[in-house]
Amino acid sequence: MSTIQDWAHALMNPSPVGLIIAILIALTIPIFLHTVVFKASGLTTLPSILLLSPSGSGKTSLLTLFERGTPASTHTSQTPLAVECSLPVGTTASSDKYRSTHDPTSLTHKKFLLIDTPGHGKLRHHAQSSITNPQNLKGLIFLVDSATLSAGDEGLRQTADYLHNILLMLQKRSTGSKAAKALKDIPVLIAANKMDLFTALPAALVKSSLEAEITKVREARSKGLLDSGIGMEDEGEENDDWLGEMGSKEFRFKQMEEFDVSVEVLGGNVCGEEPKVDRWWQWIAERL
Repeated sequence: MSTIQDWAHALMNPSPVGLIIAILIALTIPIFLHTVVFKASGLTTLPSILLLSPSGSGKTSLLTLFERGTPASTHTSQTPLAVECSLPVGTTASSDKYRSTHDPTSLTHKKFLLIDTPGHGKLRHHAQSSITNPQNLKGLIFLVDSATLSAGDEGLRQTADYLHNILLMLQKRSTGSKAAKALKDIPVLIAANKMDLFTALPAALVKSSLEAEITKVREARSKGLLDSGIGMEDEGEENDDWLGEMGSKEFRFKQMEEFDVSVEVLGGNVCGEEPKVDRWWQWIAERL
């Protein structure tokens, strides 16, 4: 007992021993917090961007362009592929925009995972799984072929049908369980590719064409539910499958803001003599 009292007395009184112990404690606590607590929290997981589109839109070419700086010859994706990418020089991530230009952290290119998912209809469950079980997901890029979105084109119908499904999944996240609502919002970029082609529609027409075609998809599916008797007795189930503003005559991407889903349409091209994807890079940077 006397030994404990002697130690306590030595620590409480000014002495070289007490000073050394205080310095050791002051240095040890920050190191402990950094090496144990923060690493255990999982904050080191890279943010991710999900890339999806119908087959043939140039999705895998965009993946290689973002990874290597140049597009490469590709083939139809069969399985998901995640690659580590870095923001290009001169593009600042949103989380770093208030840092001083002399901050060494600003010299480090922001890294993220770009996840490519198969576009074939039978393999789209990979993309759906990434949305329902996101791992630090910061945004979603839906790549479309702007040269195949003219009225009456089969490519427009297929693209709108797939996009309808993705947006409906995001909408259900915000109207579902408390656990789903607690997940962070996932913004959507509709990247209108192949703008270098003569037959490509400008971004504004890509937007309006997709909105008009999604309106048709929504009406067809709603009519199918009514014809089959679904929703006549359970009105809530029918409402769950209605995309956008309930009862609206025409669908608009702006309606998704009600469900905390922002949708933006930006043009560019992956291939051609000179790829133009600067606006897409900037969109990604604003989500990191």
